[in-house]
Amino acid sequence: MSLYRIKQFYRSMVAKIEDKDVDFLKNHLKTYELLLFNQLPIYEQKHCINVARDVELTCTRKKIQSLFLIKVALLHDIGKIYSTMNPIDKAIMVILSKITNGKIRMYSKFKNVNMYYNHGEIGCKLLKQYGYDDRFLFLIKNHHNNNIIDDIELNILKECDDKN
Repeated sequence: MSLYRIKQFYRSMVAKIEDKDVDFLKNHLKTYELLLFNQLPIYEQKHCINVARDVELTCTRKKIQSLFLIKVALLHDIGKIYSTMNPIDKAIMVILSKITNGKIRMYSKFKNVNMYYNHGEIGCKLLKQYGYDDRFLFLIKNHHNNNIIDDIELNILKECDDKN
């Protein structure tokens, strides 16, 4: 655990959506996507916005088309709309995962453990109902999968998610 995690916890505790965030969302999400997005807790919304802004910067720097990946970044944690975790619960999950080297994953029958480890899969299933293409769903599902290393878009998403 590092200073980064303390900063992340603090940011989640004071998170708020500003007018510039609302404008950013309206520029990148359709109405039905905004309705889904707004079901996330505020701290998760702000996290996704921060990830999407970093994706935009990274893509610009690497001269990669970014609109598709920005939308993925905004919706990458959409599976968490079913979560009841607050920032303190999430911090506890991070700590438990760290001290057990991920072995807590075997307790996925508990809602918070399941959400922490499987929100990508949950989000993928949710978005599949809306007709997203396979590539979009792949990125949502695998944004925490460290076994896939040869995918530029996935690597950008994971890098930006990890920073936020």
